[in-house]
Amino acid sequence: MKKIVFFFTASLLVFSLTLSAQPKALQNTSKRPKLMVGIVVDQMRQEYLYRYESKFGEGGFKRLMREGFMLTNAHYNYAPTVTGPGHASVYTGTTPAIHGIIGNDYYDKELKKMVYCVEDPTQRMIGSTMSGGVSPWRMLSTTVTDELELFTNKKAKVIGISIKDRGSVLPAGHMADAAYFPEGRGGNFITSSFYRNDLPEWVTKFNARNLPATYITKPWTPLLSIEQYTESGPDDSPYERKIGGKEKMTFPYNFAEMIAKGGGDVFAYSPYANDYVTEFAKAALVGEQMGKDEVSDFLAISYSTPDILGHSVGPRSVELQDLYMRLDRNIDDLLKALDKEVGVGNYTVFLSADHAVADVPQFMKDNKVPAGYFNDEYALAKLNEYLATFYPGKRLIEKISNEQVFLNHNAFDGDARTSGLDMFVVAELAGKFLMTLDGVANYYTEAIIKQSDFDEGGLKGKIIRGHHAKRSGDIAFILEPGWFEGNSVQGTTHGSPYAYDTHVPMLFFGHGVKQGTSSVYHPITDIAPTVSILLKIMFPNGCTGQPIAELLKD
Repeated sequence: MKKIVFFFTASLLVFSLTLSAQPKALQNTSKRPKLMVGIVVDQMRQEYLYRYESKFGEGGFKRLMREGFMLTNAHYNYAPTVTGPGHASVYTGTTPAIHGIIGNDYYDKELKKMVYCVEDPTQRMIGSTMSGGVSPWRMLSTTVTDELELFTNKKAKVIGISIKDRGSVLPAGHMADAAYFPEGRGGNFITSSFYRNDLPEWVTKFNARNLPATYITKPWTPLLSIEQYTESGPDDSPYERKIGGKEKMTFPYNFAEMIAKGGGDVFAYSPYANDYVTEFAKAALVGEQMGKDEVSDFLAISYSTPDILGHSVGPRSVELQDLYMRLDRNIDDLLKALDKEVGVGNYTVFLSADHAVADVPQFMKDNKVPAGYFNDEYALAKLNEYLATFYPGKRLIEKISNEQVFLNHNAFDGDARTSGLDMFVVAELAGKFLMTLDGVANYYTEAIIKQSDFDEGGLKGKIIRGHHAKRSGDIAFILEPGWFEGNSVQGTTHGSPYAYDTHVPMLFFGHGVKQGTSSVYHPITDIAPTVSILLKIMFPNGCTGQPIAELLKD
């Protein structure tokens, strides 16, 4: 009997020692990840993962692709494809028609002016003397981060981080511990009084390091010789918009010199801004002790510099390729920090983008591809001029913004039935006139949108899902492929319903995620419900997406 007891005790001891020697991946007994990490890369195309792959290291994007699950056919299913709506859609699992963030800046029909999607005059900045404040109050549905806070009775730590305030605030949601962003996009990290009334000690200590001042002293030189950037165009390109007073958009970039010459705030254009966000994310992991207990936490990170720089240099520039090669190193660094602080297999990461980007129209035109520029102010003037022939003395169009036309409702006289009929007629007249302008592909009046199904396919469906009944315009229009609002022959933008703006990465990695790849179509709104399944919490309350079953472990 003693031999049996001794054998059992010895076996148990060996088993215990063996277990303790295993990687942390085997020690998370919870069925939930200890930490969920959301990474949104601002203005990232899916094709960058292929185009730059040979120049990436093994521990960044390649590790996510190799060890995680990649959806190669992920798209935004609405327009406009811009930053505010993109971040809101990733985290709410729905589209502007429901969450209400219809643009970065959009025309407020009641206030009769443009408003910023996260501006909140009732709040103030914490850690800054800047006037004004920000919050997610205009976002009308919960986020997956809100749902985690609700599920855990606010025991979960939820932190948002970005160079752009909207890239931090919208993912963090309404109930987060804090959303952090640098003052002026290049100063100390600050937050909003919406979340808290002081900065934690770890943030104060981090700010005391004054990293931007150190970064900006280092010139930005390419990681490789220019000749090796075969995936991009020439360094000296006529299609790049100049920044910081620089005479030529060519390497090297001496930011200290550019600032000294009156170049303004150029830090956010540099790869060092991504380094800054990464270092702050690592500090948040330690400072907030994220992923250290059985309550799942959520770290929402948005890398904004690819968009800030990308608008100026376009998707075929050497600068953008070098930036992504450096971002690859940031991802590697972040994953190593997560391995160390939380443990391999104890955390889950998803990576996506808030939109992709168009090629520079002038570049396309010069290469015999149809493209062009649409001028809103010209269209507004001509439209009012045309409508005055039917309604003399009245200015019937109030604003054109984000490819939407807002009627001047105050210009319609008579009782509700008459004015309603007039607005219906004017909307159709305006739409028909828009079709005579170069670059306009189609239009949809509010009446047509309201009669249509939310799940309708094609370009019309994207307009429907991007149209909020109270906030959007009376007419939505679509430009031809390759066209966008603006008139600069240098630089680029995004916002259309076309694949070059909608096709983005969607990668999942870590706890609860299979290894593999799929080319099945998935809208970006499928991220939030998939994350909800992994965290075993409620879907966001406006969610219209579906969990991505093929990537979930049994």
